[in-house]
Amino acid sequence: MMAGSGAIDDYVTTLARTLRGPGRLRRDMVAEARDGLEDAAAAYRDEGADPAAAERMAVAEFGPVAEIAPGYQDELAACEGRRTAAALFLVVPVVTVSWSLVWQIYPELPPPTYEGKPSWFMPLARFLDFFQLTMGLLGATALLLLGRRWRGVRRAEPLTRALGVLLWIQVPAIFVMGMALSAGAGSALDGFSRYTPGLVLAAVSYLSQGWLLYCATRCLIVTRGTAAPLPAGRRILG
Repeated sequence: MMAGSGAIDDYVTTLARTLRGPGRLRRDMVAEARDGLEDAAAAYRDEGADPAAAERMAVAEFGPVAEIAPGYQDELAACEGRRTAAALFLVVPVVTVSWSLVWQIYPELPPPTYEGKPSWFMPLARFLDFFQLTMGLLGATALLLLGRRWRGVRRAEPLTRALGVLLWIQVPAIFVMGMALSAGAGSALDGFSRYTPGLVLAAVSYLSQGWLLYCATRCLIVTRGTAAPLPAGRRILG
């Protein structure tokens, strides 16, 4: 207990320190918990309890933080998962299609020719396009399953964590494949360093990969140590 604070303040402080995830939603959840506790304490005061006892009874009725927090944490995981899935769904396919178009819509640099390239070059290039578009589809699926209105999974935390792990595998894999293709292209990319649209798109690609890894890391943080089962029948904020 913190000196000079009431039972409700202590409870809400502990809850706030326990939860991890998107700041705005986390603050809303803590404020909602405080409002509920204060309403319960007011009801106990109306029944004749003194203020301190009313707060203690309200806290006891609400339940221990260890039992309440998993429900809140699952909603935070769902929110983080939705953000990451949306980024994956929007960013990766757009960047992939942009690279396909950039060689066609700008005449300054002729489309590269791949004669004499390693035998693995074109299969890897096609696989990379397929791989990235598949990532976009996975993002769309995760976004649907973690939907705010309709939840396709009972617990969001396992799916959000899987999304974070998957991105930490996929994004480095895409980077390695891209570097391999750049090395294999050889003279086909001569002049690329003076090709402004390509350089801009390359910068966007690197930034998007960094953003996806940041989102993946957030997914892993928000689901860290949340293996405890969700209390039966409990659903927070809708």
